[in-house]
Order: sequence, then structure tokens, then C-alpha cells
Amino acid sequence: MNATTNMDNLMFSFNIISDLKTMFQYDFMLHAFQAGTIVAIVAGLIGYFIVLRRSSFAAHALSHVGFTGAAGAVLMGINPIFGLFLFTMSGGVFIGILGRKAESRDVQIGTVLAFMLGLGVLFISLYKGYATEAYSLLFGEILGISSSNVLITLIAGILIAIALGVFYRPILFVSLDEDVAEAKGLSVFWIGILFMLLIAAATSIAVQVVGVLLIFSLMVTPAAIAERLASKPSHGIIISVLIAVLATWLGLFISFYLPYPVSFFITAIVFIIYIFVRLIPNFRNIFFHKLP
Repeated sequence: MNATTNMDNLMFSFNIISDLKTMFQYDFMLHAFQAGTIVAIVAGLIGYFIVLRRSSFAAHALSHVGFTGAAGAVLMGINPIFGLFLFTMSGGVFIGILGRKAESRDVQIGTVLAFMLGLGVLFISLYKGYATEAYSLLFGEILGISSSNVLITLIAGILIAIALGVFYRPILFVSLDEDVAEAKGLSVFWIGILFMLLIAAATSIAVQVVGVLLIFSLMVTPAAIAERLASKPSHGIIISVLIAVLATWLGLFISFYLPYPVSFFITAIVFIIYIFVRLIPNFRNIFFHKLP
């Protein structure tokens, strides 16, 4: 962000091509768009299944568990991203083990979340310095992401997408009806743990963009919009990804010219779309002609 001192006089010119060229002169904006796009795609993919399985609380809880891990990593003097990833993955496994079925998992999630938040408070109180790296994860730090973090995000995103592609059918089947899937011989328990691990991994990279407190804006809201617009899972996933990517791009673009947080703009954009879709019951019929 060394270039920020030269940005004081930047103004939006209404020439999109020129504005984009100006924006991409700065490495931190280029890195932000790269990481933001990867995260938005992953969030849109995983988010659709989160909404389908009614597991929004799980994504919310794991993001807070990740903050505890980041605080513990800061206390130990290591990169908070590693602590974030370790704790979200561990939390995902615990939640998956304690709650066999999604419909009865809220109590288990709440129990794990309460303990982890208490542990986070302990870590922060034990740390004698300023835990700015851990606190920055609360609201996201995408404009400060480095090229190495972009690479880590890309690798993680590819692995998550591959895993979701390989296990797409069983995860979808279990998400639609756990009882029928179990009757057909699918292991609901292990698929549940696998899915919680995918949520944990997606959450770990998504917090870089919107932060722990606003994780719903990318992990849940675009998928909730998509669920109302599409009747087929494949169409829902595509719409979810497109909305997440569009909101991220617009949020980054607007924040380049206005001195307000990126996460606010991303959250506001998806919220406005959600309200618009909810207030117009026939929106899908009018604009999407009842996607088959």
C-alpha cells in the first residue's frame, strides 16, 4: 500500500476502461481482485450447499472459531492464517462428530462455539502486545493481501473445488434428504464431516475478504438469493457464484474511489440484491422465465 500516498487525487472518471487501468497500476488492488475472485467462487460453490443443508450457523460458528485460532497463533508468534486454518478445520471435525445429522447440529455447534470464543478471549488476554493481525481478520484485510497469500488462496481454492466436484453427488443427495440418502446406503456421518471440513477450508480463505463478522455476506447471502431464483441445483450454484463474484468486484471497485471498507460495500451489494429478490415474488418468472 505504498502507493496510497499518490491516491488522494484519484477520481472516478466514468470511463470504465480508464478507471480499471488506473486501479490495476497498484499491486495491492491487483492482488485484492485475484484473491477476491478466488474466494468469491469458492464461497458461492460451498455457500449453496450451506443454504441447502440449512447449515448457516455452522459457517458463522467456524469463522469465530477461526478467529480464536488466529489469536492463538499471534500468541505463539506465528502467522495467524495458520492458526485460523488449523482451528477451523479442527472445529469442523468436532462439529461433524458431535452432530451426526444437520437437523440436530445447532446445539453441538453452539457448544463448540462457546468454548472456542472463551479460548479466544484467553489468548487475547495473555498476549501482551497489540494483536492487530488477529483483529484485522474480524473485518477482512483484502487490500493488504500479498502475492504469496494470493497463491495460497488459489491452491486452497482449487483443492476445495476439486473435492466438491469429486463428492458433488453424495453431498447433494445428503443435502436434499439425509434420511433417504442414509436408506440408500450413503454414510451420512462421514459425508457430514467431509462437508464440515469443506466449510472450514472455505471459511479460512473467505475471512481475508469480508472478515469473521461478515462471513455471511459471501458464504450465505448469494446462495440464499440463488435458491430463490433457480429450481435446479446446477443453476443455483452458477447464480450463487456469479452474485458473489459480482459483489466482490463491485465492492473492490467502489472502495478504490471511496474511503470506506471493502467488506461494507460487498455486504451492502449482496444485501440489496437479496432484499430486491425477496420483495418481488415474481422476480424469477419475470427475468429468468422459470429456469428449468
